[in-house]
Amino acid sequence: MNAPVVAEEAPDRPDRRPATALFGAVGVDRLPRAVAEFLAAPEHTPVPVPCVGRPDLAHAVELAAGLYAGVEVPQPLDVGVLLGPLDLPDGVSALARPLARTWVAEQELADAAGFRRRHPGTLLIVGCYDRLNLDPVRALLLTTYRDREPGLTLLSGRDATSVAWNVAKQYARPAAGVDAIGLFTDTDRPPHPDGVRVFDDRDFEHVDIQAEILATRWRRVAFQGHGKDDSVNLGEFTICGLNPTAPARTGALGPRCAYGLPCYKPEDKLVPLNRVEAVEVVLSACNSGPLADLALYDPRYQLLLNALDGPARTVVSAVSVHDSDRPENVAWMHGALSGADSVDVLNASLAGSHPYPAFMRFGLPQGDAPAAPPPAEHRPDPLVLTVGRRLTTLLTSELLPHNHALRPRLVKLARKVDLWVSRPTHLADQSPEQIRTSLTADLQSLDHVIAEQVAANPENELMSYPAHFGDRSSLDPQVREVTCHCGRPAQEFTRRGLLPHVSDTICAVCMRCGDVTFRVPQGPSLLAHAQDEVEQGAVLEVRATLTAARPGPVRLGLFVPTYLREDTTVEPGIVKIRAGHERAREVAFRVRFAAETAPQAYYFTVFAVQDLAVSTARRHFGVVPRRG
Repeated sequence: MNAPVVAEEAPDRPDRRPATALFGAVGVDRLPRAVAEFLAAPEHTPVPVPCVGRPDLAHAVELAAGLYAGVEVPQPLDVGVLLGPLDLPDGVSALARPLARTWVAEQELADAAGFRRRHPGTLLIVGCYDRLNLDPVRALLLTTYRDREPGLTLLSGRDATSVAWNVAKQYARPAAGVDAIGLFTDTDRPPHPDGVRVFDDRDFEHVDIQAEILATRWRRVAFQGHGKDDSVNLGEFTICGLNPTAPARTGALGPRCAYGLPCYKPEDKLVPLNRVEAVEVVLSACNSGPLADLALYDPRYQLLLNALDGPARTVVSAVSVHDSDRPENVAWMHGALSGADSVDVLNASLAGSHPYPAFMRFGLPQGDAPAAPPPAEHRPDPLVLTVGRRLTTLLTSELLPHNHALRPRLVKLARKVDLWVSRPTHLADQSPEQIRTSLTADLQSLDHVIAEQVAANPENELMSYPAHFGDRSSLDPQVREVTCHCGRPAQEFTRRGLLPHVSDTICAVCMRCGDVTFRVPQGPSLLAHAQDEVEQGAVLEVRATLTAARPGPVRLGLFVPTYLREDTTVEPGIVKIRAGHERAREVAFRVRFAAETAPQAYYFTVFAVQDLAVSTARRHFGVVPRRG
């Protein structure tokens, strides 16, 4: 029978119990028979591990004793492929066989697209690390990316013995008491949800991170920071990929320590990854698990291989660069608490940032894991983007002088919008509902201020936007035929801003009334209706017709030219209405004229303010002498 590996009592872990015969150490020559005995009675026979002569794997088996409590045959994947089966010890293929329903020859991988058509479903690749090259793994990663089922799964190791160890770990069932979930991040300060132990750069200054990591049995633990394929930086602490028992590869590049130099970080703060007691390890750093022919360093120093040498049943690593940030940390923590697959969660969260899968899974996905989340899309609320563009034009176009009263408040809102469109805020810190609620509150306040300023001083610099932007624009050749509020035909056209900070402007021109209306794209549309004449001392009834770009509050007002203001009273001053989407609303104004108002031609302007956009409609009329 297999010789059971029994853990020694660790002085710093008084709660460690001796291992039962969960794993059994065997020599390579004994592996085929030991595998046959195990598969015949898995509930009574240790899982064989050919770790004789491999002290690092023997130690990993000891650590595994505290993580796993029994043996169970995992739910198989649909299709399996052995890479380099002749390189693997006899017995490994038999031990791996229950992990996939169907096994096909590696030669079929030469045509990755055709392979997926012939063999749909979940895919398992088993083989030594030096077989995990750009061809065929890249094509398999891409063809399985964004599938509804878990993508590509790998079982590997630095050599054939390590491969056998990682196949054996798939039969281990985590112990019920191993439930700690941890996130160690040097690049983020994420929230601390209940059930997750979170450590960030503030903790690295006063907490012994090395002890926190090595003295805990983790169900899942993630390390996020900068680094290379040999290390992840956590402040002065370092997750280290060196396996000192592994042979160095002649001629391969190594980190400083490969050449007898001290580590670039304090050596007493190194965390050997193969000593981390975790069922699942997530290496959320760029290039933490490169393909074999793309690796920077000698395999002796690689994080991925050191993690696979350790007790972790599942290792999640990054095949290349990625943009993991707050959204991925939050998604991963929520997923870890619910039992979701880490690779599915992380790749789905990053789907809106790059078109390739960033993370690979070494270890079988759990059969009871929730379905993969849909790919995330970084698509902020269109209102946020519209307001952001308007803020850019108002603050950077020189339309408003540096001392304009609106500038401080516009700058403050611009800072908020910049945060709202960033991935960390939009996808993690605030829900879309929270962002929209905050934005609309700011807009209502600012729209009120703008309307009050225009009513008090219609010559406000803001109202010169049609000329300011128009001078820095070119005419769009598309012209629309519309009807002026006088009833005559008019043309509506757009001037396109020539620079990013110059807004487009939309103008309607009537041969009788001139430039009748001005607005910016997605601003409210206005028409102004009134009689052509009004007597001295009488009241001109004005009916403004408004069509808003979106449902919500709109503020309207009316003003006359400076030379008429002493002779007129406008009622009401400012009107606030709630407009429906693309549904016209009418608002009434009354312009009362003094008895001594000079008879002649005049005009009035109705304006509407919504979401920082000001639209205007100008209507000509005449004051005539009082009759009788």
